[in-house]
Amino acid sequence: MALTKLLFNPGINKESTDLMDKGGWADGNLIRFRKGLPEKIGGWDKTTTEDYEGTGRALTAWVALDATKYLGLGTTFKYYVTTGDILNDITPIRSTDLNVTTFAATNGSAVITATDTAHGAVIDDFVTISNAVSLGGLITATVLNTEHQITAVPSANTYTFTASATANGSDTGNGGSATDAAYQINVGLDVYVESTGWGAGLFGAGSWGSATALSATDQLRLWSHDAFGEDLIINPRAGGIYYWDESSGLTTRAVDITTLTGANLSPTKGLQTIVSDIDRHVIVLGADPIVGSARTGAIDPLLIAFSDQESVTEWEPTSTNTAGSLRLSSGSQIVAGLRSRQETLIWTDTALYSMQFVGAPFTFGVNLINENVGLISPNGAINAPDSVYWMARDGFYTYNGSVQRLSCSVLNYVLDDFNSNQSFKVTAFTNREFNEVGWFYPSSSSLEIDRYVAYNYLEKVWSIGELSRTAWLDDGIFEKPRATGKDSSVNYIYTHESSDDDDGSPMDNVFIESGDIDIDDGERFGFVRKIIPDVKFFGSNSSAGQINFVLKTRNFPGDSLTTNSTNNVTSSTKQNYVRARSRQIVFRAQSDDDADTEARTGFTWRLGANRFEIRPDGKR
Repeated sequence: MALTKLLFNPGINKESTDLMDKGGWADGNLIRFRKGLPEKIGGWDKTTTEDYEGTGRALTAWVALDATKYLGLGTTFKYYVTTGDILNDITPIRSTDLNVTTFAATNGSAVITATDTAHGAVIDDFVTISNAVSLGGLITATVLNTEHQITAVPSANTYTFTASATANGSDTGNGGSATDAAYQINVGLDVYVESTGWGAGLFGAGSWGSATALSATDQLRLWSHDAFGEDLIINPRAGGIYYWDESSGLTTRAVDITTLTGANLSPTKGLQTIVSDIDRHVIVLGADPIVGSARTGAIDPLLIAFSDQESVTEWEPTSTNTAGSLRLSSGSQIVAGLRSRQETLIWTDTALYSMQFVGAPFTFGVNLINENVGLISPNGAINAPDSVYWMARDGFYTYNGSVQRLSCSVLNYVLDDFNSNQSFKVTAFTNREFNEVGWFYPSSSSLEIDRYVAYNYLEKVWSIGELSRTAWLDDGIFEKPRATGKDSSVNYIYTHESSDDDDGSPMDNVFIESGDIDIDDGERFGFVRKIIPDVKFFGSNSSAGQINFVLKTRNFPGDSLTTNSTNNVTSSTKQNYVRARSRQIVFRAQSDDDADTEARTGFTWRLGANRFEIRPDGKR
């Protein structure tokens, strides 16, 4: 029989039935499409050997005047800055209590109870103890005088932490009268909780039009951050705005902008902070307003405040500066802002605005671009070389002068398997090397991000996969993309597209699977006798690479698929003889998860035009 060359349409299509997807790909994992052909995605390696506290939620990079490259990382617990392998904790200090903290230990326990009136701490907060003396036994001064994570808060005046040693019967002291306690800013939640944040509380609470207090502590901890020259501005969502001075060194912490020399009416809180590109204003979205001669301390979720040009400290609007504020009218809160080409795009929960520098006397102007289009999360929008892309609750959108909805061949699959209760965790990403934009999201059975959907904006095709990456930074300042994730429950920063593997180990469950193939619209059975593979292996270990070709069969669309044959394919495989007979046949290419490690690492594979010897074989 003549050979049949099987070429499938690029992209994953889950919008049609498997039978209607004849000639297309119906499923896949860790696969991208390049020039119409499916291939295994690039692998990743740990960027740092040091783990970090909390779940990574934000990454940024910038360059100092001396050409030092910095990487900033915001987590649910802390904020770090690194220039290499070591993570430096620059988390701001909320308060320092001097000469007031005492301790109590229990024989046989490592749990220490600290007493500090009105400490303001919550569970998981970090406190650094100094100047304490030994409790008399194994709880020495060295054990006490370090950073601790708070494990419980029994009252407003006490909390507990677990020491690095277990107390004995001699630990009867209280740590002395000169103990200091430096408290880092309160941590946020690692999960999104319904009815927190704006609009929480009973209907009718407070006076009409008054703001409901937004707290950074009782909602999912997300960060915004932006470089101001060679320095860094960071802002936990609904929390304070902090400034890190690069010249002070990596051992210093960020400080509240209200404490900077010359600070005048600086916002005390904000939902997001951005530095405008050309005109160099610090912009706070969802700032607390000025009433009289002071900030209120309560966020107005539609208010935009901006500093004087080239200033972090001057926020009082006068006739001689460009500081000021404006308020959006559509929606109930600002979800996010994104600095784009000669404008800053701002999404509320119901609309998209364009904010542009217009000069004196107004400084900035805003235009309503589209009403009835929202943003699913504060990190759900991103710049790509051709357009801005974002995810809304009903699908994916793009903006390049006008708003357009993307046609998506996997939309229902994503929305049906999506944990909408954790939608604030959705994180957009770009991978410019491969013309991709995409979103990491939590599936319906997960509280944390575990899947992604990607769109090749040049070839206009979609792909899907399982991968847990909670923050992403594309190449640019750094040669390869960076991302945050876990390895055996330990948090790391990863460099992507740096290898062919999962940090030196095989990438599991890499596959691409076709829709149903039939003959004469299923009128007759098809019999597959032989496959001549067309697979390209490339990478450092390409000569040892191997994958599997799998044939699955069923006679009717409602039947379950039955695996008929699995055949090993290497770079030297000329042909595989098979015996598969069915009305409908599914072709699957997958990494050989049963092979030895050498045959699973150090290579990537790409499918070409595989040829099948397939013939009609009766009607029964």
